[in-house]
Amino acid sequence: MSFRINTNVAAMNALRNVGQANQEFNNSITRLSTGLRINSAADDPAGLIISESFRAQLTGIDQAMSNSQDAINYSKTAEGALNEVNGLLRDARGLAVASGNSGTLTSSAIQANQSQIASIVASITRIAGNTQFGTKKLLDGSSGVSASVTDGVNISAVSIGGQFGGAAVTANGGVTLTVTQAATQASIGSAVFATSATAVGAGSFSINGVNFTTDAATTAAQLVDKVNQASGQTGVTARYDTTNTNIVFESVAYGSNGKIDLADATGNIRAAGAGATSAAGVNALASVKIGTATALFTGSQGGNSGLTLSDADGNSITLTQAGNATSVANATVAQVLVGSSQFQIGANAGQTTNLSLGNFAASQLGGGAVSGLTLANLDVTTSSGATNALKVIDAAIDQVTRSRGQIGNFQRNVLQSNIRALGASRENLAASESSIRDTDVAAEMTNFTKQQILQQAGMSVLAQANQAPQAVLALLR
Repeated sequence: MSFRINTNVAAMNALRNVGQANQEFNNSITRLSTGLRINSAADDPAGLIISESFRAQLTGIDQAMSNSQDAINYSKTAEGALNEVNGLLRDARGLAVASGNSGTLTSSAIQANQSQIASIVASITRIAGNTQFGTKKLLDGSSGVSASVTDGVNISAVSIGGQFGGAAVTANGGVTLTVTQAATQASIGSAVFATSATAVGAGSFSINGVNFTTDAATTAAQLVDKVNQASGQTGVTARYDTTNTNIVFESVAYGSNGKIDLADATGNIRAAGAGATSAAGVNALASVKIGTATALFTGSQGGNSGLTLSDADGNSITLTQAGNATSVANATVAQVLVGSSQFQIGANAGQTTNLSLGNFAASQLGGGAVSGLTLANLDVTTSSGATNALKVIDAAIDQVTRSRGQIGNFQRNVLQSNIRALGASRENLAASESSIRDTDVAAEMTNFTKQQILQQAGMSVLAQANQAPQAVLALLR
């Protein structure tokens, strides 16, 4: 047994344990105050990884449930409009039956029935053309429009909605592109430097607000490297042009959104000496045709690159660098398909469903029942016309009611059941995430009490340990 004054091992041991108890006490307070067992990655790295994965899934499920509810509202809007069409068709059928009773009706009464049927037909066409969910038309045949790239050399992406050239897209067709003006990048040439190894001189300049400095030994090639290393900040690249023996600054982006603002305080870089120069690219222009409709597409709209062209209806086409040329003329670059609307109803990729809504204009209803007749060209002023009108209207009623049945099946057996299934999945996933991330308050209070006692006991013991070396004073008397 030995007695020392300078190194109090017992006090050091007590201090270390008090420190650990204090850390655990603070951690316990954090868990109790936040309700979370994992407040940082250090608390449980593996648990954090699993928990964040669950949280991402929960966010996806929440949005999928919202998407499903939106799809229900979408289909209810369409079904409600078709319900009104059904009512109009019933009225039209009654008028056709009445017109067949020519033995009691005068010609003026039959003509009145014909006028009412014409009004009903106009109303059906109006409902088909005006029924919308937000800005998306539902019953004019354009609700399920999609487009896919067929010429990957000239375009990299295409998006065509239900409207094109100011009219609804109601038929499949090719997308024809003619580039009338190619997009360009902004470009500024520097002062002349005999070779890439020529020194540019000491000074400073800025490109799009980013400052650059050079010294007496900086060469043109080194300056090019400096600018290219900062291209992520400036949006500008540089190259040495051996033909004109100068440095050429070019914007990364095409079109008017690709800009260069060069400010040279010392005049070593700018071709015209000290001062500022600005340049911008030129937007691409293209004529796009689908069927017989044509629209003008312009680049750099809505903050997009000059290679992404859009029209007044919000459709867009993204050119490749190869496609950014006026030599691209009458090229079929994509295919438009009028089919079914797609809804993302799951939290993961590929978990989608579709609903087909056709064209319910009067000219599209009742076709095939009588050769050459649709709801749009009925004539009940003759006995044979009234008979044919009944056949056409019956076919139209069958067409509309079958579509309503499909919409109802989509709502009940796809969307509503999906929401219930997602709700159960969310509940169980949230329970799993909670078991990993949340604090067990009862267990944590037990730990809190333990650490509190250890902290108090440790402080008491530390005080005793600090007093222990005083016993050595008895040996010095």
